[in-house]
Amino acid sequence: MATSDTPRSAHARPTAGHEHSSAAQPSQQSGHSDNHAAYVALVHALLEHDRRYYVDNNPSITDHEYDVLRKRLDRIEAEHPDWVVPYSPSKRVGHVPLSAFPKVERSVPMLSLDNTYSAEELAEFDERVRRGLRSAGDPVPPAYILEPKIDGIGIELTYRDGVFILGTTRGDGLVGEDVTNNLRTIKSLPLSLRSPVGLTVRGEVYMQRDDFAQLNDARLKRGEEPFKNPRNAAGGALKQLDPRLVAERPLRVLLYELVDESGAGEHGHATHAAILDHLRALGLPVSRDIQRVDSLDALLTAVSAWQARRNSVPFDIDGLVIKVDRLAQRASLGMTARAPRWAIAYKFPAQQAITRLREIELNVGRTGTITPVAILDPVELAGTTVSRASLHNWDQVARLDLQVGDDVLVEKAGEIIPQIITVLRERRHGRERVLQPIVPPTTCPVCGDTLMRRADEVALRCPGTRPCPAQLREALAFFCNRAAMNIEGFGDKIVADLVARGLVKDVADLFSLTREQILALPRMGEKSADNLLAALTKSRKEATLSRFLTGLGMPLIGEVWAQKIADRYQSLDRLLQHSPEEVFAALAAIHGFGEERAGAVRDYLALGSTRALLNKFLTAGLSPREPERTLTSSTLLGKTLCITGTLSQPRGEIQRRIEAAGGKVTGSVSRKTSYLVIGSEPGEDKRKAAEKNSVPILDEEGLNRVLRGQ
Repeated sequence: MATSDTPRSAHARPTAGHEHSSAAQPSQQSGHSDNHAAYVALVHALLEHDRRYYVDNNPSITDHEYDVLRKRLDRIEAEHPDWVVPYSPSKRVGHVPLSAFPKVERSVPMLSLDNTYSAEELAEFDERVRRGLRSAGDPVPPAYILEPKIDGIGIELTYRDGVFILGTTRGDGLVGEDVTNNLRTIKSLPLSLRSPVGLTVRGEVYMQRDDFAQLNDARLKRGEEPFKNPRNAAGGALKQLDPRLVAERPLRVLLYELVDESGAGEHGHATHAAILDHLRALGLPVSRDIQRVDSLDALLTAVSAWQARRNSVPFDIDGLVIKVDRLAQRASLGMTARAPRWAIAYKFPAQQAITRLREIELNVGRTGTITPVAILDPVELAGTTVSRASLHNWDQVARLDLQVGDDVLVEKAGEIIPQIITVLRERRHGRERVLQPIVPPTTCPVCGDTLMRRADEVALRCPGTRPCPAQLREALAFFCNRAAMNIEGFGDKIVADLVARGLVKDVADLFSLTREQILALPRMGEKSADNLLAALTKSRKEATLSRFLTGLGMPLIGEVWAQKIADRYQSLDRLLQHSPEEVFAALAAIHGFGEERAGAVRDYLALGSTRALLNKFLTAGLSPREPERTLTSSTLLGKTLCITGTLSQPRGEIQRRIEAAGGKVTGSVSRKTSYLVIGSEPGEDKRKAAEKNSVPILDEEGLNRVLRGQ
């Protein structure tokens, strides 16, 4: 609550206008002598107040009264450290950082759910359930529980004698990681229950949209990169090895499944609805947006209503989870190899909205591509305010017959990227005079250079011959990113300042920056300057050839192909000892590399500006080498893997680990693929191809298990 580790200002607090319960009574005992029993009672009182504040949103004491109790707890624990119980509120933050997360194998796997996207598919699911129950001799029609499908991170919690003792990530379903100390920092997660039972429950860690917006605002003010979305921010928090950093994230938790329970006597749970009520009674956070329906018509009506009100809940949801309510019927229906037959996930279609195009903004990319961006009247879409949408290229503008002033239909592709679907031409009638045709530019909006279009491309490009500050800014950001040289601290603002002041004219100039030059940047302190210099020194020392080549951003060369080049030449010195034609011949001979890609490398190396840049790196003391790669195990010998989505490590690093275990990475899924590895925001085409070809799907934890031979 209003202590240093639980700031009231971070949460909307309703007025506490009702009478205090017995949980507030320890505040009346402040003049009494302390004893262990009073200390334990104080701990439970504070936990109950935390629960009412963070879970029920219904506090029973004021901030000041809570502070009095908390200060008393801190004093007692300082005087009697041997009294401190593991579920004390003081234990939410302060654990020393870990070096790694221990692995935990669970006896009951966390399975996936089958997905459905239409009313017709829901009707088919209902018919399968009814058919299965008839086959099992059960004449009772099924009733269903609807729960919002939180776009969060799956977890499993274990309580013993009512005390939280273990929290694990989903992992591959069977093996997760122990993130207990990180989960302890979440204020809505009770450290003790209202009854001394032992149980295992499952749910999601997530962030509310308002909390996420405040978190990103704070990061931007500190000059840090904002998080992409609440789910990524929550997942990244749970991966932190230092719980004190996790405590800075506004994480919350909701629970929806009871896996096992002991020590509570016979509750006689016959339905899922009864289980959720039981979890609430224990003080566990359960969604308030649960519905029970007893027919297909009622199910379809509820689903339709949810699509209209999906943004009324304060966190992101991407659909509904629909479960058979009666537990006996679930047992009759059973499971498939990967999912229960008694549950399904209904995924919401992408949301659409109508708004007006106000202007076209021109963005200059790293390679000089001029991308038109639509500036729109702000409109609410999938829980966020949308005011911009990429138009990809000028052919797209022509296909849409788009004009400034048009009313347009906007959709979020994959719930993430806004895009214009169509122009509402019928609304042009009577407004023709205010509409403005969109004409492709002929000069760069930043440097003024004449634009060009290659014969085989639709993109307009700035040739960058002047040079172009916008291209330089993008090139620097790309060079510093995690998948390339991984130079921390060089965010957009710092990069823009370096370019604006002429301190860097190419990416090699980064390694010639002095402390005095960095200190001269706006809002730059000595510690920040030293951190930037340390990051450059670290990058110079640890750079590998594959990361370096990735960071250069050669045409057609990403992490995978940069690794192939690095494997062939091993060092920048050795690469430069060969002529561009010799490099072309060597790369074209590599299986899968191809003459087009090899030709792009040849043409890049043949440029005088490229040779000058690479020699400049050598002069600055950067001479990256590729570590010798040896087969560290044979766990993936003869196996072919495909990767999709964002993982915790750069794609190139994941590929190196796979190849070190004898495996091979490809860019597509076929019947010959051994595994599809998926991260966050995976490509749906690859997932569907894997399901069609019965290719096993692994998340990152599953891949780690396979690499370990488990």
